[in-house]
Amino acid sequence: MDLAHTDFDLAFWTTVVAILLLLVLSAFFSGSETALTAASRGKLHAQADKGSRGARRALEITEDNERLIGSVLLGNNLVNILATSLATALFTSMLGESGVALATLVMTVLVLVFAEVLPKTYAITNAEEAAARTAPIIGIVIALFSPIVAAVRWLVRWVLRVFGVVTDPDSQVLAVREEIAGALNLGHSEGVVEKEDRDRILGALDLSERTVEEVMLHRSGIEMIDANEPPAEILKQCLSSSYTRLPMYRDDPENIIGVVHAKNLLRAMYALMEDPETAVAALQDFDISDVAIEPYFVPDTTALDDQMRQFLERRSHFALVVDEYGSLEGLITLEDILEEIVGEITDEFDPAQEQSLTPSDDGHVVVDGAMTIRDLNRAKEWSLPDDEANTVAGLVIHEAQMIPTVGQVFLFHGFRFEVQARSANRITELKIRPL
Repeated sequence: MDLAHTDFDLAFWTTVVAILLLLVLSAFFSGSETALTAASRGKLHAQADKGSRGARRALEITEDNERLIGSVLLGNNLVNILATSLATALFTSMLGESGVALATLVMTVLVLVFAEVLPKTYAITNAEEAAARTAPIIGIVIALFSPIVAAVRWLVRWVLRVFGVVTDPDSQVLAVREEIAGALNLGHSEGVVEKEDRDRILGALDLSERTVEEVMLHRSGIEMIDANEPPAEILKQCLSSSYTRLPMYRDDPENIIGVVHAKNLLRAMYALMEDPETAVAALQDFDISDVAIEPYFVPDTTALDDQMRQFLERRSHFALVVDEYGSLEGLITLEDILEEIVGEITDEFDPAQEQSLTPSDDGHVVVDGAMTIRDLNRAKEWSLPDDEANTVAGLVIHEAQMIPTVGQVFLFHGFRFEVQARSANRITELKIRPL
């Protein structure tokens, strides 16, 4: 009798110890998953650069989040199910059939508190430190479970495909740009990041996704030099212009033959004035094309970051934009690209312009029709779409499918648009307010 009692006690305590060890393993898996998914890759990179092997290993295993999460979930479920099975067997042997309900209650509390909430709370509080410590062991777990995880991944994709859901095996769980943008927007909403700082960083991130067509000066606003004009008139035009570089055409504005830089023109004129007796005759015979530089043309589909790189490589700040047919669309400068990051840049030579956006007393915002949708969204924290049009006027025309008349009102994208002014076929002023 004593021997049986001793055997029972030994089996009891062996099972209890096994359950406790399985709960510890469950806590390890839960905390590791939270730490590795919540850890900042930027901070892990910084630790890896300082020589942390754990941080370097954490970076390696988080490259494939699907495999990481699959392996950790597999290990976590195995130990949880095994611990629950042992507890059920233990309580059943002690209390009979009523032990099943008690085992379920006890294991639910133990798993919830000690294997889920406690380790995950610690992992979130010390994400990078916990990720670096657990990464080496999790790496071994991933290597052991990788065949099973691969089979499970294939089975999941097959089941999803049966229901018409196609997944991309090479897709990233969270792209870097979205991660940065999300962190900036969250920081701004919490008051940690200033709006100007957020806009500058997001503007730099957007350069690769935007084209020169979206930020160029349209051909209707380009100031040009007619090569057939007398040299004195050309000189007068250059001196009165607020621009340093002016495109030059001959006979037809589409026929751009060069770009005149004011500094080159003034140098040539100064050379003519060295001999006062022949200065007037030399000015009359002066050929403006002698000081013009060769025009630089770029397609309208060029990404802004590529165009900025080309500007730096060519040591040029000025390009003419053409469409697929070679027709002139506008011009773009390095300053235009930089303004997408830092905002409007003006100097003492820029003409005084009216505000493109003015609040009105009735809750509307009076907007210049030529204002870009992106600038309006950044200024007012709106989210008007800019896929089909670059300017506010272009958006209204696109949605209305017509050239609106003054006084017409349109409701779309959750906003009210009222046409205030129009010049020929161009909308010059609108009143906008959210609905």
